[in-house]
Amino acid sequence: MKTVKISALVLAMAGVFATSANAQSAKKNAWEGFYGEAAVGYAAFNPSVDSATLALPTPPYPAGTTTPVSTRTNTLNTATNKIGVGYNFGINDKYTLGIAASYAIGASSVAGGEFAVAGQTKWFNYQLKNIWSATVNPGYAIDKDSLVYAKVGITGNTMGLNGQTASYQTQNFTGYVLGLGYKQMVTQSIYLLGEVNYASLSSKTATLATSSGPITAKIGGSGMDVIFGAGYRF
Repeated sequence: MKTVKISALVLAMAGVFATSANAQSAKKNAWEGFYGEAAVGYAAFNPSVDSATLALPTPPYPAGTTTPVSTRTNTLNTATNKIGVGYNFGINDKYTLGIAASYAIGASSVAGGEFAVAGQTKWFNYQLKNIWSATVNPGYAIDKDSLVYAKVGITGNTMGLNGQTASYQTQNFTGYVLGLGYKQMVTQSIYLLGEVNYASLSSKTATLATSSGPITAKIGGSGMDVIFGAGYRF
C-alpha cells in the first residue's frame, strides 16, 4: 500500500513538472506574461495658459464684458514615481506586444505663475496629482534577459490651482503619452527598468476666482519624465 501511495505521488509531481515545462515551452517569447513594477525619477511640466480674460463687474460694465489678461507661468520641476502592471503577448521569439497601466502616488511639487490685469499682478500656484496612463507597448527582445520597448497611449492628471485671494480648486486633464524603455533581468523573475516618457495634455477652460473678479483661461501643457525602477516578471 505504501509503495502504491509513493508511486501515485511521484506520478502527480511528474505531471506538475510536465505541465509547467509545457507552459514554458508554449511561450513564444521569454518576456511573455504578466508583470508588476515600481519606479521613481524626475519630471518637468510646462503649463500653457492661453486666451486669459477677466470678467468685469456689472455694473458699471455691461454683462459679459471681459478684458484680456497677460500671463506668466513657471516650469514645474518635481520628483515623480509610478506603480504599474501589464501583460506582454509574445508575437514570436523576438517581438512582443504589451498592454500596461500605471499610477503615480501622491502629488508633485508646487510651481507658480502670475496674471497681470488692470495694472495689478495676481499670483497663482499649481501642482499635479492622480497621474495615470494606459498604454500599448510594442517590444523587441534583444535576448531572453533584455527588452527594449516603446509606449503609446492615453494619460491624465488632476491639476490643483489656487491664487491670490482664491480658494483651492481642481481641474482634470487628459492627453496622450509616448515613451521608450529598457528592461534587464537580474534574476529569473526580477528586472531593472529605465524609461523616458513625454506627455501632452489637451487644453480646457478653467476659471480662477480673484479679488479683481473671475479670470478664465485655456489651460493645458506638456511634460516629460525620466524614471528608473524594478519589476517582477511572472
